[in-house]
Amino acid sequence: MSDYLRRFLYVLIIVMAFACFTLAGIKFYDLAEQKKQETKISKPAKKIIKKEEEEKKLSLLMVGDALIHEAVYNAAKIDSNNYDFKPKIARIRPIVQNYDLAFYNQESIIGGKSIGLSTYPRFNSPEEVGDAFLDAGFNLVSLANNHTLDRNEEAIVNSLNYWQDKEVYTAGSYNSFSERDNIKIATKNGITYALLAYTTGTNGLTRPSGKEYYLNVYDEEQARRDIESIRDKVDLLMVSMHFGNEYTLKQTPVQEEIANYLASLGVNIVIGHHPHVIEPITYINDTLVIYSLGNFISGQRTIDQLTGMMVGVDIKKTKDNKVKLENVTATLIYTNTKGYEVIPYNELDESILPNFNEHKEKYSEVINSLGANVLIK
Repeated sequence: MSDYLRRFLYVLIIVMAFACFTLAGIKFYDLAEQKKQETKISKPAKKIIKKEEEEKKLSLLMVGDALIHEAVYNAAKIDSNNYDFKPKIARIRPIVQNYDLAFYNQESIIGGKSIGLSTYPRFNSPEEVGDAFLDAGFNLVSLANNHTLDRNEEAIVNSLNYWQDKEVYTAGSYNSFSERDNIKIATKNGITYALLAYTTGTNGLTRPSGKEYYLNVYDEEQARRDIESIRDKVDLLMVSMHFGNEYTLKQTPVQEEIANYLASLGVNIVIGHHPHVIEPITYINDTLVIYSLGNFISGQRTIDQLTGMMVGVDIKKTKDNKVKLENVTATLIYTNTKGYEVIPYNELDESILPNFNEHKEKYSEVINSLGANVLIK
């Protein structure tokens, strides 16, 4: 074979080998790309949820009246001029600590020791009452009730001075019309909220002329203006209502009328108190209505008056900015008149309250008498 032919064949073999490797590489690339595309199609795409679109959650606990009779503040006395109410609610404190927000009604005004303590019918309580509730974790307080005016303007000013530098949201009593009309907006866990508070009665006492801002007395038109001014600015709107008839375990037609009106204006929760006994829980459309939480702590005497309830609810704000109320529960509580300690029913025994299980059954029926199907603890 000539050198020319040998070189030709050598070049031809190299060219053919290169062509084969190139074609193989292209085929391998095509197969790899096909596999890659198949993998993309076969795997479900992960849904990326922005943080602001996720559900936001908030938990709320509500209790009734702190009605500090002489027997209660005497039981809390530690020396001639000092009191400690923390042991009176120590069993409740761990429960409160589990909630983001915790509401109560300060029934007897905290006018302070400087003007003299007093009991029924015109109350005045020491500052240590508020100290104990704040220590327990309560951070929503209604100051609007039929005892707000008991000790006149001096007590109201003292009360407002006490609360104003605390980390707490108060409603129903204010320092000015401007403060009253500029409703506070607060935020917790990404959920905005506001609290309004009203009373339907004042025990015949009148607000100082020109200073009606000291106490929110319920008026349908005023409530409408307040609600409309804030409704679209918050996710959760709560209204504390001091209304109803004392010592009745059933709501009145007036309570129902007010609750229906508030629900029609878009209120999320109506928090009722004043009867000093518990009353039913219900829904009016999407509005949770608690007609009466009963007493939280008091020096009253009957089992009905010494039994109250703590109502818990979970609040969810969905990604479409709607608020849902879920998991409504009611925990019955009892004020033991031997020391005036507040005790959950599930911690009672026969030595503290004879036949307490029968009482629990009775109050459970009251709570669910309107068909709310609230879980009773």
